[in-house]
Amino acid sequence: MIGLLSGTVESVDTDTTLIMLSSGLGFTVRMPATDLSSLHAGQHARIYTVLSASQDQMTLYGFIDESSRRLFTQLQKTSGIGPKVALSLLSTLGATGLSRAIVDGDVSALSTAPGLGRKGAQKIILELSGILSREDAEKTPATMDSDGSPMSTVIQGLMSLGWSEQDSTAAARRVCETDGDPHDGAPGAEDIPRLLRLALASMDRGR
Repeated sequence: MIGLLSGTVESVDTDTTLIMLSSGLGFTVRMPATDLSSLHAGQHARIYTVLSASQDQMTLYGFIDESSRRLFTQLQKTSGIGPKVALSLLSTLGATGLSRAIVDGDVSALSTAPGLGRKGAQKIILELSGILSREDAEKTPATMDSDGSPMSTVIQGLMSLGWSEQDSTAAARRVCETDGDPHDGAPGAEDIPRLLRLALASMDRGR
């Protein structure tokens, strides 16, 4: 079982990154949007991984920290929740926001994740609310909006990288308003990775 990769980020795509090990072997890793937003080509990274095998393919899922990997695994213990939905939840809410939604029994927040309906959200809360601790659910500042919207997810991603809530909110609002959807509609979950990168780039330019 592949549990950890330590190497150089070769490239970052919409939902995957390529990690090159010192041996010359490269692994394509599927990751949550918030984790991918913290990676860039040439960076050295330690990625905690889970290998998922099905009849027709093997997929390596990766996470910046151990707690996210553990939550990803716990989610799949819920009936009807597979790796794709678990990753969608982490990409939409982030690990801390997801833990908080489960502990608080927030069905609406969980239901914002693509691929998960209200019944699935209720199952997750029923089966995991007693496992996750309040400490896990309160790692994100209480003032932060955790409604699962693209803007909230962008803010959470920026704050996880050390930016202040004020600066993160301003950058997220700016990119969501100007670059929210390429088809002139409201931004959706599929736009989150792109918006995170744009927000991060704008903040780096302002340093």
